[in-house]
Amino acid sequence: MAALTALLLVAHRAVPNTPGHLGSLLEAFLPWLGLAVVPLLTLAVLRRSLLALLALLLPVTAWAYAFGGLLLPAPDPGPRDLVVVQHNVSDVNADPAGTARALDAAGADLIALEELVPQALPHYEQVLAPHYPFHEVRGTVGIWSRHRLSGTRVVDIKPKDITEGWSRGLRTLAHTPHGEVAAYVAHLPSIRIGPGGLASARRDESARLLGNALAAEETDAVIVLGDLNATVDDRGLTSLTSRLNVSERGFAFSFPASFPLARIDQVMARGATVGRIHTLPATGSDHLPVTARVSLD
Repeated sequence: MAALTALLLVAHRAVPNTPGHLGSLLEAFLPWLGLAVVPLLTLAVLRRSLLALLALLLPVTAWAYAFGGLLLPAPDPGPRDLVVVQHNVSDVNADPAGTARALDAAGADLIALEELVPQALPHYEQVLAPHYPFHEVRGTVGIWSRHRLSGTRVVDIKPKDITEGWSRGLRTLAHTPHGEVAAYVAHLPSIRIGPGGLASARRDESARLLGNALAAEETDAVIVLGDLNATVDDRGLTSLTSRLNVSERGFAFSFPASFPLARIDQVMARGATVGRIHTLPATGSDHLPVTARVSLD
């Protein structure tokens, strides 16, 4: 069992994704495999087995190799840093004004929001306006900025089998003191876990469409913010993680807010380094906000 746990941690991509997207399901909760050490250690002690205790070095070493770096201290702030916040504010949030005040207090340069509904939008606009005079909203996603925005457009990430109105992606150009940054905000389709395993086909298709848009992006510095409904270990995001840097510091489990199990709210970048990512206090959403410092190259 110790050897199997270690193998899954370091070779999770070898787990087939059919049937039921088992590979993606494993990768969604990959850090939690480390908890297998607890019952294995208990059994080893009860059996007074030196061999079993030595075997536990395998999963401990594998976990440290895969995730130990996330526990290291954050790098020092740099002269070309931008602070960003990402939050799915929930379309049933009963306190959008309170959520907006909490996000405003984070002191970010850019704030990306998803699940913006028409009745809640005025609350965000009113509360954030004093410190964020520039904002753009397309469909149910939006971005608020301290710096001027231009060239905003919809990014089409709608899966082909969705026929109704569906707009969950935008791209804008932020004119920061450190240069122009192409900022993308995206909300990929939700996944479902059922008897047949993980249903993620729509999410994976949407991720590929977003990856195609990023491949065509000509601006050197790019920041992607969004509820991607996947962890960075999930192979469903390969079209993004193969093109973008992700945070190498911090776990920042963001969902569900009541008992966070996974970080599906992401900050990624190209032509920049994503520093330590961490969560902010809970709002009226079922997600926790996440924030990170992005250092432009």
